[in-house]
Amino acid sequence: MAMNTRGMQSEVAIRVDVRGGRSRLVSSYFTPPFKVADTTEDRRAALLHLMLMCSSPGVLDGDDLTIRVEVGEHGQVWLHTQSYQRLFRMRQGAVQRVEVRMEKGACLCWLPHPCVPHENAIFTGINQIFLSKDCKFVWGEVLTCGRKLNGEVFNFSKYHMRTEVFVDGELALLENVCLRPSVLSVGMPGQMEGFTHQASLLVMGKGAGERKREIDAYLSERCLEILFGVSEGPAGSLVVRILGNKAEPLYDCLKGIAGMLMSAKSVMYDS
Repeated sequence: MAMNTRGMQSEVAIRVDVRGGRSRLVSSYFTPPFKVADTTEDRRAALLHLMLMCSSPGVLDGDDLTIRVEVGEHGQVWLHTQSYQRLFRMRQGAVQRVEVRMEKGACLCWLPHPCVPHENAIFTGINQIFLSKDCKFVWGEVLTCGRKLNGEVFNFSKYHMRTEVFVDGELALLENVCLRPSVLSVGMPGQMEGFTHQASLLVMGKGAGERKREIDAYLSERCLEILFGVSEGPAGSLVVRILGNKAEPLYDCLKGIAGMLMSAKSVMYDS
């Protein structure tokens, strides 16, 4: 994709390895507007918490963003973001590429804040995740209709997010979300079903499929006006999809599910 040369060419590259019995950030490289911070509260815990910070107000026309994450053998990391991701008005579009590589027994959770595409935003996201068979992986996304209170409901031009998950070099799971409201109405059957916000969660790892009933029960108990489904996918994966009308409740749902899966007692940690 040809990008506007006036946009930012920004990059983040981090590596997590086990040192002294716990996961540590051993390598970190970033260019403006990004920054990476270690936000782990319990230094004795095996799980490392990292915050991907950004000083930019959002994604601008012509931006080309690259994020690379490596998790070494038995490393455990939860990647957080600082705030909602805003996609501003565009003419040519912006792209974000995320590449994740996980070695034997590694564990990763990524739940970025909801994405808010403004009027005429054009955005392409390409996620490629490479796992070993015994890795544990939780990956979420929340997409909003735009600035709803400003009357911008599906006024963006294009939002395309493609996520490919490879296990030992073989494509195991593919999620492809492409919304072009001016081309295909989001109100059509099989689209947003009358809702304005969508959340998705991909889960892979030993015992992931056994958590389906627990996730079903958790979402059923939520006092929210939502529509959801939990499906078993290939390679022992789970795919969770939630539709609603507000971003924060959907984001809370994903965090609640991830909290169950990433807890110390979870089968997601079983060796």
